[in-house]
Amino acid sequence: MQIQGNEYEIRHFHFCCGLGGGAKGMNEARPKVGRLQGHFRCLGGIDIDAGALKDFERLAGAKGTLMDLFSRDQYEDFHGRTPPADWAEATPFDIQRAAGGERPHIVFISAPCKGLSGLLSETLSKTTKYQALNRLTLRCVWLMAEAWSDDPPELIIFENVPRIASRGRALLDQIVSLLRTYGYAVAETAHDCGEIGGLAQSRKRFLLVARHQVKVPPFLYEPTRKRLRGVGEVLSQMPAPGDPEAGPMHRVPSLQWKTWVRLAFVEAGKDWRSLNRLAVEDGFLKNFAIERVEGERFMVASPGFSGANYSQFGVIDWQETAGVVTGQRSPGQGRFSVADPRPMEHTRWKGGKYRVTRFDEPAGAVIAASTTGNGAFAVADPRPGFRRKAGDSYLTAGHYGVIDWTAPTGAVSSSAGHDNGKWSVADPRLPAASDRLVTCIEAEDGTWHRPFTTLELAALQSLIDPEEVITLSGGSDSDWRERIGNAVPAQAAKAIAEVMGETLLLAWSGETFVLGSTPIWVRPVALALSVDQSGVPA
Repeated sequence: MQIQGNEYEIRHFHFCCGLGGGAKGMNEARPKVGRLQGHFRCLGGIDIDAGALKDFERLAGAKGTLMDLFSRDQYEDFHGRTPPADWAEATPFDIQRAAGGERPHIVFISAPCKGLSGLLSETLSKTTKYQALNRLTLRCVWLMAEAWSDDPPELIIFENVPRIASRGRALLDQIVSLLRTYGYAVAETAHDCGEIGGLAQSRKRFLLVARHQVKVPPFLYEPTRKRLRGVGEVLSQMPAPGDPEAGPMHRVPSLQWKTWVRLAFVEAGKDWRSLNRLAVEDGFLKNFAIERVEGERFMVASPGFSGANYSQFGVIDWQETAGVVTGQRSPGQGRFSVADPRPMEHTRWKGGKYRVTRFDEPAGAVIAASTTGNGAFAVADPRPGFRRKAGDSYLTAGHYGVIDWTAPTGAVSSSAGHDNGKWSVADPRLPAASDRLVTCIEAEDGTWHRPFTTLELAALQSLIDPEEVITLSGGSDSDWRERIGNAVPAQAAKAIAEVMGETLLLAWSGETFVLGSTPIWVRPVALALSVDQSGVPA
């Protein structure tokens, strides 16, 4: 426990650890009480996802153990078959071994929440498969309690979706009863992890908090709440979306053309319902159209484009807080897109190659490769002296000429080029509705309504610093997004660990009561916790 002098080591262990967001955040906590300083060390984590465990070991700096925590009957109910011959139920001894034979002071349990989530229909949630997955919550608590029954962990935190309080009520009652049997005072609370961690997303979660009454007499206090940030505060610090130097996790998702169009017409800060304001006549938008600007850049213009079947498309304003980051993979499944006001700065969209520097902004650094195709090395010069008039070259030879789609072209010469004749065309064709591509449509508000990149979602979850570039294990965006969506935000875990660490330091220094400036976390049982309950069930 005590490392040296006034410094104490606080050990933590994780069930259903995922990629390690919770463990990473707890490692960063530095609680302090008077001259006492706490230092967190992760003992390890358990998960069934081998790819997530590779990420866990990198983010948490501790060993991850691949282990199926199902009981035999849970396995059969979930998979619909008997387990293979080499399969065995996890035992309390297996849990001890996964923690390297050491005892943790804090155990973090983040059991699968899919069967308890509102994203799953009520009908599916009641099936044998998902009921088996839900029962894993109770089994994790039992394995933890039995693994260290002779020397219980001081604090337990159990994290899940808020709906567990209704869909999983029977399981929660069993969990609370079990923890009380092992000497814990227990409270069920709900918190916004965004407020706890100062995130740019609102992420409401259920948190069951338990402290061993004999080992930890002091109250456990809530972390101080912080301001929810706008997504732009995080995203503006990151490389431009699609920048190859930011790695594969920062590529812009390839969407169907009709999806890009829908996103462009959703008002920033709203969802698909704002499309109802558009006037549709005979299947065409009456007052707007999409026009090609150049390459894969388009803009909203007027009038008329076809198509009006819309889904759950939500676009977050640049200054608005994001909703909860989930494992969803499509902008049509919720508010997973942002109104990005930086189209002139994007690498692919005039942010790098062939970008034109405004006359009122500084140029980039002049380097050895300073050509028009290699950065912002052209300027938009507004001075009238550069306007051509009759008699000037370029005026009568058709240079930079654009031919109408319905008009014939002149004779094709060997020197035909866009800058020495009429060798450009006004092409009215747009991609087909189902064509998949990465494109930029400048919306009515002058911003680019685009889906978040996978790297941006990791930053919103505070799994990485905005300036950091990381690639998770494997090569699948869908796997990456699922792991990121299932993760505990690192900064929220850090804030919780700070408070838990302070509570442990108080207990180890002999304090039995402290008056805090924030509410008692176990508010529902505050009166019961204020008296000596030695030997009395809580």
